Amino acid sequence: MKKKSMTLLLAGAALTAALTGCGASGGNVNAVVSASGASVTGKAPETTAGDDTADNGAGGTDSEEDGAASTGRTYKVGIVQYVDDASLNQIVAAIQTELDKKSEELDILFDYKNFTYNGQADATTMNQIATDLIASDVDLIIPVATPVAMVMQNATAENTREDGSLIPVVFSAVSDPVGAGLVASMDAPGSNITGTSDALNTDAVFDLMLAADPGIRTVGLLYDKSQDSSTAAIAAAKAYCEAKGLTVVEKTGTNNGEISLAADALLSSGAEAVFTPTDNNVMTAELAIYEKFIDAKVPHYGGADSFALNGAFLGYGVNYVELGTATADMAVDILANGKAPASMAVQTMDNGIATVNTETAEAIGLDYSMFADKCSSLVEIQTAEEFN
Repeated sequence: MKKKSMTLLLAGAALTAALTGCGASGGNVNAVVSASGASVTGKAPETTAGDDTADNGAGGTDSEEDGAASTGRTYKVGIVQYVDDASLNQIVAAIQTELDKKSEELDILFDYKNFTYNGQADATTMNQIATDLIASDVDLIIPVATPVAMVMQNATAENTREDGSLIPVVFSAVSDPVGAGLVASMDAPGSNITGTSDALNTDAVFDLMLAADPGIRTVGLLYDKSQDSSTAAIAAAKAYCEAKGLTVVEKTGTNNGEISLAADALLSSGAEAVFTPTDNNVMTAELAIYEKFIDAKVPHYGGADSFALNGAFLGYGVNYVELGTATADMAVDILANGKAPASMAVQTMDNGIATVNTETAEAIGLDYSMFADKCSSLVEIQTAEEFN
């Protein structure tokens, strides 16, 4: 299969590096939680010509005391996705669609078109993007996936605006916001950050694995050990396997080449099924490795529907269109209605959707009919690079 093209172009060494947007077409940094108590919604937005509505210092106006948004304003919204993969592309597209919808409904322009970037899984690039967005004086940043959320939180926490406020951050698709150090708690995030989580029910994935093949004795774990999003899920997987008396074989990689070698090693080690959590780096490699598992008649279970789209036997988790839409709605609440991210609970979605690749299921000869009674929804899909 053809590998996905890189959508990021860096031109020059200036802070205004030219970067392509992920659009609606798709090194870890420790998080810093500000203890300054600075306001994060106090920045006055740009206004259109002739708009003399008074700003109340909280991202809203005096006329918004009843919660209604004002009209004729422009907010600059930065959108940064971690890497180009089907799930993250789907999220970004949903965020942009919802922001466009809210722009029409509220007569407010949420300008993301000039501030949408793809970090290409590179820490240097993501930090450059953060610098660019802060220099552009954006009103809010939406990072998509854990690594880029950590970079954006660090950058905004260290850059107080002229009025003493911090740029709000509304993350999307962060599997373990507390474990990653992004929020103090799911109910009360604190500081300038909140968002949506695609937390994975690892036990439910393994329940499906054993339902499809009760005779499994050796399970492979394939993931990028540098991904904070994998930590909790891998720990849960090991605990599940230990309780069931299953042998675990672990192999990791940080790029496509390493992940491909890791897949080969798992098969050589006798893995009868392979589990990958919500790991974007493995996701980007799925099109290059799924045929290895098919040839070996070994089902690959992933923590997102895009794994199944790109050839894995099963992807399990949330609806990423709904996740992106909810993320955009939270951003609008902060900008147009003056909500404080520190007190906005992190939203979680229904994470019980099982997506099965019917072509792969047929190729490996695995029956999945029992899944319908063991998850909230069963979706069938065929191999493709992107969602329609």
